[in-house]
Amino acid sequence: MTKTAISFLAALAFLFPLTTTTAQKKDRPWADWSKKEAEKMLEDSPWAQTQTDSDTSQMFYSPTSDPRRTGGRETSTTGARLGEGATNQTVNVKFHVRFFSARPIRQALVRLMEIQQKPTTEVAARLTNFAELQSTNSIIVTVTYESNDQRYSGTIMQSFNSAATGMLKNNTYLERNDGKRLFLEEYVAPGKDGFGARFIFLRELDGQPFITKETKEVRFYAEYPKGIKIDRRFKIADMTYGGELEY
Repeated sequence: MTKTAISFLAALAFLFPLTTTTAQKKDRPWADWSKKEAEKMLEDSPWAQTQTDSDTSQMFYSPTSDPRRTGGRETSTTGARLGEGATNQTVNVKFHVRFFSARPIRQALVRLMEIQQKPTTEVAARLTNFAELQSTNSIIVTVTYESNDQRYSGTIMQSFNSAATGMLKNNTYLERNDGKRLFLEEYVAPGKDGFGARFIFLRELDGQPFITKETKEVRFYAEYPKGIKIDRRFKIADMTYGGELEY
């Protein structure tokens, strides 16, 4: 059993109560998905969207001369650029937002692991079970990030890792098209499993399922203290899988 597979399985204890369900016949079984198909499920599908934020402020910067050597005047801008360097390009940050409690997302994650690591029969059986389990109590949204500039990644990592439920609770929610909001129940910072930050919501509001087939759209909104905002909308009509609403 590889270390990655062990970490993956150990992470299941931090997820959510799951109940085994009989897998329904799909047009194309997830076990047959290609790497490209699994990646598309995780990046651009009814259960996953990518938010791209761009910073063009340094795009046209030219190299900065050190005023300490040339006798010029040092400003806060030149000081920062001397300390960190200028990118001279557009900096992009991508946030991948996924309904992790939806089976298609977990199936795509497991499929990629199968393709990349070739797990043993025992591990493969456990992963398959995890991929096919159905969430009954929680809605879990995960967020991962990537950037073409390491400094930006570092700032985001610090924000994600230092955040806690209390500081996010009032500004993080799922919102239906009728305006009803379901606020964050628990936040879990990113771990070694690679799933990303977990935003956990209860599945019901006032004793009723928050999302039903009658719901047209659900918006996921999260705001971190340092100004990082994630805002994505999902169409519920598209979130049907094997004849069932999956979220």
